Amino acid sequence: MRRTQLYFDVEDWAALQLHSRESGLTISELVRRAVRERYAGPTVRRKQAMLAFVGSRKNRSDIGSTEAYIRKLRRGSRLERLAK
Repeated sequence: MRRTQLYFDVEDWAALQLHSRESGLTISELVRRAVRERYAGPTVRRKQAMLAFVGSRKNRSDIGSTEAYIRKLRRGSRLERLAK
């Protein structure tokens, strides 16, 4: 964790103090959460979505073997390309 110093307008500081008292969280924690939600939130959600997608197609029977598909694409053309 890194330490920093911030300056707030009187209205912003009063809002933070009020929310801190109501929630029982420190002002530092409120600021950390706000930063996470604003700047780190979408990244975290994108990562969760990507992890949820990984492997979602591995048990499909309608698309066949990936290895067989790639071999079919490469069949015969590799030697022809090298001979040129």
